[in-house]
Amino acid sequence: MSVSVWLALILFLLMVLIGGSKGARSFIALFFNFGVLFMTILFMTDPNADPIILTLIASTIISCITLFFINNVNNKTITAFISTIITITILIFFIVIVTDDAMIQGFSEEEIEEISMFSLYLGVDFVKIGASMIIMSTIGAITDIAISIASPMREIIHHNPLISRKDLFKSGLSIGRDILGTNTNTLFFAFFGGYLALLIWFKELSYSMGEIVNSKVFVGEMITILCAGIGVALVIPITSWITSYTLVKTREKNESSKRVR
Repeated sequence: MSVSVWLALILFLLMVLIGGSKGARSFIALFFNFGVLFMTILFMTDPNADPIILTLIASTIISCITLFFINNVNNKTITAFISTIITITILIFFIVIVTDDAMIQGFSEEEIEEISMFSLYLGVDFVKIGASMIIMSTIGAITDIAISIASPMREIIHHNPLISRKDLFKSGLSIGRDILGTNTNTLFFAFFGGYLALLIWFKELSYSMGEIVNSKVFVGEMITILCAGIGVALVIPITSWITSYTLVKTREKNESSKRVR
């Protein structure tokens, strides 16, 4: 058996032992999400397809799998799902503008030599492809933060049923602030860890600091990190507001129905 298969088996066993049935569903969800990403890439090769629309559809499906398949359908997953979709919709149009203005679309100088034997006339919009790549890189973090805020907020109103909407919203923001710093660092080191070999290559090619900072690959990674951070920051107040509104509205509805009885 290959190393990849052994590592997958170890991961599966650990997820089942620690997470139980939810851990097993999480492991299966990885393969479902991979299938969605793979199909999205195939559809993007069609010149008539719009990568932005495909990304929104793929992000919606991935969010459904991550939230509803793993955590079932309930108050917290529904509010987390709505918050995720709203955040991604806002973020994707912002990213398209940034990607176009920064001109990071297409292939960099470092990649040209390796692909010189292939045709570069692919007939796709690389500005939109670049925006789609950034969104796909951040969807996991945004979904994770949305459920990480919605879940404790539901626990708060369960243990303190008389809490006001304003106080519940503030509690959501407080939870989000604790998550924000660590999650932003996680994104930063995840992206740079993946490009550590590239940075070493830059060093071996005797690139100056100015050439590294202005290279298309480096700028593209920095924009991805910064846009991911913006998405992480945006989803906190959005999730806090939607969750507080939904939970208090549900409580008021239940109270009014009890009075009628």
